[in-house]
Amino acid sequence: MAEKKWGGTTFGNGLMHRWLIKLLRIIDTRVIYVLAYVFAVTPTLFKPGFRYAYHFFRNHLGYSSLHALWLAYKNHCLFAQAVIDKFAMYAGRHFNIELEGYEHFLELAKKPEGFVQFSSHVGNYEIAGYSLVAETKRFNALVYYGEKKEVMNNRDRLFAHANIHMIPIMSDMSHLFEINGALANGETVSIPADRIWGSRKFVPVTFLGCEAHLPMGPFQVVVLRGVEALTVHVMKESSKKYKIYVTPLSYDKQAPHKEQIQQLAEAYVAELERIVKLYPAQWYNYFDFWNQ
Repeated sequence: MAEKKWGGTTFGNGLMHRWLIKLLRIIDTRVIYVLAYVFAVTPTLFKPGFRYAYHFFRNHLGYSSLHALWLAYKNHCLFAQAVIDKFAMYAGRHFNIELEGYEHFLELAKKPEGFVQFSSHVGNYEIAGYSLVAETKRFNALVYYGEKKEVMNNRDRLFAHANIHMIPIMSDMSHLFEINGALANGETVSIPADRIWGSRKFVPVTFLGCEAHLPMGPFQVVVLRGVEALTVHVMKESSKKYKIYVTPLSYDKQAPHKEQIQQLAEAYVAELERIVKLYPAQWYNYFDFWNQ
């Protein structure tokens, strides 16, 4: 995959974030959406990310040029909505949540063993952090260390009364010790598995008809500890509703480690492909995912 390092931060500075939270306490989110389309989305139409989104819809999903252009624009608008919805939660707003496959999460949450929950850059995954929390099992979420202070402070505030702990991704790879410790303690660990970070080792998979590279680390963590894994995707259905898909991932624990990692990666990418086909405009990867 093309990304050289983990570098995703929320747009804007601390002052903008604080004002946005204040506005969302008194103004309907749809009004803020429109403002974002004008002042945040429009400038991105001339950046490389828009071109990559267009090629995704045109070359990998096979839409016509005009339709691909429209979907690339819609994709950027929906991404703006996802960011605004995150701040709406910081402002105390709530969304209607529909759950599919929630029983799989509950089943693993009841067991004494830890498990891994894979995420992807689709939909609005952070909402899962406020929705899928087991009272008896601490939830550890891997987050980018360079995220804006205001965002991290709001996460800390919202997570204060929940059994949630954030693990920053560090350049010295010390986060790996926290991950292993959490799983050893029977806790849940949430890891993004569709972008390479830290180690450059990867697993080759077929995604939408072309070879792509997934980071080996997340799948290796599962295999080396022999724990269960599932994927969680949080997809926007309307301005006030999200649907959460929870899907268990199976792999042969008796197979050689290399085969287990490959099986797990292929199970993960198969579910990611299913979700992307259901919600094509909600896949937020603004770089050359296939290295083509």
